[in-house]
Amino acid sequence: MLRSLSNATRLAAAAAVLALPAVAPVARAQADNRPVVAILPFDNNSIGKDARDYDGVGKGVQDLLITDMASNTKIRLVDRERIQKVLEEQNMVKAGAIDPTTAVRLGKLLGAQYLVYGGFLADTKGNMVLTAHATDGETGQYTNPMKVQRKSDDPLAIINELSEKLNAEIKLAPKPGRRTGDAGVGAPKTAPGENGAIQQGKTAPAEENFARPVKKAESMKVKLDLATMKVYSNAIDEMDKKNTAKAVALFKQVTAKYPDFEPAQNQLDKLGANAG
Repeated sequence: MLRSLSNATRLAAAAAVLALPAVAPVARAQADNRPVVAILPFDNNSIGKDARDYDGVGKGVQDLLITDMASNTKIRLVDRERIQKVLEEQNMVKAGAIDPTTAVRLGKLLGAQYLVYGGFLADTKGNMVLTAHATDGETGQYTNPMKVQRKSDDPLAIINELSEKLNAEIKLAPKPGRRTGDAGVGAPKTAPGENGAIQQGKTAPAEENFARPVKKAESMKVKLDLATMKVYSNAIDEMDKKNTAKAVALFKQVTAKYPDFEPAQNQLDKLGANAG
C-alpha cells in the first residue's frame, strides 16, 4: 500500500513537471507587445491679436487625437487622464515644457515607448496648421515629423487627417525589456517624487490606463466649428482643474449644438452628468 502511494506521488510530481514547459509559451503568447504610445497636449503657436484665445485648444487636440487613434489596433495609447495626472505631478502642465530630456522621463513614468506631441497654429486668414512628431521614450530621438493644414472652420477634419497620417506612416516597434504587456501601463512600481525622482517603497496603484475608441466612428466626422472646438477644449481644462460644474456646463453647450458628437457625451457620462 505504501509503495503504491509512493508511486502515485512520484507520477503526479512527474506530470506536474512535464506540464510546466507548456504553460510558459501560453503566457508569452498572451503578452501584448504592441508599442505603447502617449500623446501629449499640443502647444499653441498661433499668431495675431487673438492668438492667446487658442491657449486651451492644445488639450482638445490631444484628447480628440487620442480618441481617433485609439481604434488603431497596432498600438496602445495611454489614457489622457493618466497623462494629465503625471504632467501635474511633474509640474509640466505649461506649454513648451516638453523637450527630449523630459520626454524620456515622461516615457518612463507613463510606461510609454513613444511620445507624440507638437503644435497647432491658427492664423488671421482662417487657416489652421497641425505639426507633430514622435519622440523615442528611451533615447529622446525625434522621428516621424508630420504636418497637416486646412481651413480652420473644420478643426476636427484637421485632427482626423493628422490621425490618419500618423496611423498610416508612423513606424513604432516595441522596445525589448519594456513591460509592454502590463495592464497597468502608466503606473510605475514606484511613485514619482519631486523633479521626477523615484521614491522607493511607494507603490503606485495598478490601474487600466489605455484609451478606448468611440463606439460610433461617424461621430468623429462631425464638422465641429472652431468656436465649439474651443468650448470643448475649455471643458477638458475645467475637468482637469476639478471644476466639475463648469466642465459639465461647457460639455452640454457642445452636445446641444452637436448631439452626435460622442466624445462630449462620453465626458458627460464620465462626470455623471448624462441626464438633462
